[in-house]
Amino acid sequence: MRRRKGGAEEPRDDETAATSDAAATDPAATDPGEAASAGTVAASPAAGSAETQILPLGDEPPADDEVATTRGASRAGGWGRVFRGNRVLWTIAGVAVLSLAAGLVLGRFVVSPADAAEEVPAPGLVTVPVEYGALSNDVTVRGDVGYVDATELTLDTSSFDGPAVVTGQVPEAGAELKPLSIALEVAGRPVLVLPGELPAYRTLRIGVAGPDVIQLKEALAAVGIEPGDRGSNVFDQATADAVGRLYTDAGYPAPPAPEGANEALRSAEDGVRAADSAVADAEKTLAQAGSGVSEVEVKELDNAVAAAQRELDAAKAAKPRDGLRIGAAGDALALAQLQRKALDAPRDTSAEQAALTSAQEQRTAAQEQLESARIEVQPYLPASEVLYLAELPRRVDAINVKRGDTLGGAAMTVSGATVSVKGSIAETDADLIEPDAAAVFDLPDGSQHPAKVTSVEKGEDGGRWSVTLEPEPLTPEQIAEVQGTNVRITIPVGSTEGEVLSVPYAALTAGPGGESRVEVVTGDPRDGEDAQTRLVTVETGLAADGYVEVKPTSDELAEGDLVVVGS
Repeated sequence: MRRRKGGAEEPRDDETAATSDAAATDPAATDPGEAASAGTVAASPAAGSAETQILPLGDEPPADDEVATTRGASRAGGWGRVFRGNRVLWTIAGVAVLSLAAGLVLGRFVVSPADAAEEVPAPGLVTVPVEYGALSNDVTVRGDVGYVDATELTLDTSSFDGPAVVTGQVPEAGAELKPLSIALEVAGRPVLVLPGELPAYRTLRIGVAGPDVIQLKEALAAVGIEPGDRGSNVFDQATADAVGRLYTDAGYPAPPAPEGANEALRSAEDGVRAADSAVADAEKTLAQAGSGVSEVEVKELDNAVAAAQRELDAAKAAKPRDGLRIGAAGDALALAQLQRKALDAPRDTSAEQAALTSAQEQRTAAQEQLESARIEVQPYLPASEVLYLAELPRRVDAINVKRGDTLGGAAMTVSGATVSVKGSIAETDADLIEPDAAAVFDLPDGSQHPAKVTSVEKGEDGGRWSVTLEPEPLTPEQIAEVQGTNVRITIPVGSTEGEVLSVPYAALTAGPGGESRVEVVTGDPRDGEDAQTRLVTVETGLAADGYVEVKPTSDELAEGDLVVVGS
């Protein structure tokens, strides 16, 4: 308790004693010299402690409010001095607290060897159940998904008189090129797509012969247009008519005839008509020149012969016989006969024959000229207006031109419209894979898509082999997801016929005669050495993925039976 005197708080007796004790133990407080030089020591009571204030000599003691302020500041400074002066002590205390917490944690989770020994279960048998299902041995590889046979297309522009400017029909990436499709429109003319392997390298028209003509005929037949004799390699009138229909079906007019071709045709037709008339006139002239005698002249000479014959007969029959008359009559008959025979002798018609031959030659030349003129106006196929592609349809992967561009270089890149999956495998795996073998590959959504092996070929470097698969039809969305990706391919190379029993390799043991057997647990496998088991002899079959097919021969074995694989 504190009490006040004259408005000031006085210390209790015990506080005064504490202050005196402090002064007695403090050398500065008991040394008169130091006290005199430092100043006057004023006692300021506090709860449970002694506080002193050094005052300069000659000064009066502070007022009560000054003493209170000084007392509060002294308390704050005192706690700071406690912490600073006992830093090591506080550090030790903190370490002790942390050690206590760590000990509690370790005591919670760490088990002593004795306790651990008590918690270890008794030794037992390691078993797995017998499985029942189809078993297959697979070859697993990685493969790339993409469209087959990517090819850059360069179009022939040699038949264009001016620049080969793209004017329309530009396909988009992803479009399909089918028979009779228009790959591009160049200078207003179409580039027709037809099936074939030979490139177009020349213009085909009537009279041209070669393997490219046979390819054209086969392509026309493939799109339903009759090309004429497909066994002939000659482009004839039937083929020209078929080409005309080809353009009609494509929606374009046939290529125009060269300038002046129609006028040349009309002129050739007139020339043939004139030549035919000249030949007819020459033939008539020759006929007249060959005969040269009229029917009147023939009749007159025939009558003269007959009259001379009668006169001779009358002279021979007359009495008395007149030799002179008979001789004269005979001479007259001989002359008449000679004159009649002269009418039948051939005439010199060499001039008339030469005129006829010349007329015939002129007609032949006119007919040839007409045939040439007709060919010029018949439908034909320029090399720049056809694009032969094998294995149609084809997919446009990239287009390198746009409307208004002049062709130069590859116009587009196309590939087969079907998707393929190609992977690389080792020779040992290649020996296991057969063409047309079934396979699957992973889709991005985690499912598997069926496919078929189409080829297994040795690599060019003689090391790795390549395997190509043809997937079953994919949806457009699936194609967009898998195109250009690398997927996992699984190809079964051996499988059981239906579902079979199978166990892990580790479950098999060898009997005294080398037979295979498994140990079947009939009791609790946790009993260790006391567990009840029986040995079952088995025949092994296909092995795959760590499991092997088994058929019991000495005892029963069923799905779910526990077989020992260890202890």
